[in-house]
Amino acid sequence: MHYRSFDASRNSEGTAAFHILVVDDFLDVLSLLKIVLETEGYQVSVARDGKFALSLIQASPPDLVLLDVGMPGISGYEVTRQIRQCPRLKYLPIILFTGCTDESDREEALAAGANDFVSKPIAIAELLCKVRMLCG
Repeated sequence: MHYRSFDASRNSEGTAAFHILVVDDFLDVLSLLKIVLETEGYQVSVARDGKFALSLIQASPPDLVLLDVGMPGISGYEVTRQIRQCPRLKYLPIILFTGCTDESDREEALAAGANDFVSKPIAIAELLCKVRMLCG
């Protein structure tokens, strides 16, 4: 199931672009991921914290959320859990990413309800592969 935004833009082929919300407290990461994803034809929104991300998701659910684990305030794990508690969002694809590389981090991400997990530094080819798998 894909979560199409009502105001989805069109890509160069004239088809509706998948909308991805990228959430990270580091502006450099947000900028890099926005450029990479837009170059691939995705519509990208950004948020710098979990609280703002949740408000954006409630107002207009994206097709996919890329979410940093370690943010001030609400962690990516908690944002994921809150998304999964909402019946209309429980199938929204979520990829969590973090600088921590312990297997326990991956396990916690999946237990919170994430569909996938990427370690920082982010391997762009790996991330794009995972995004394509979840966006179709």
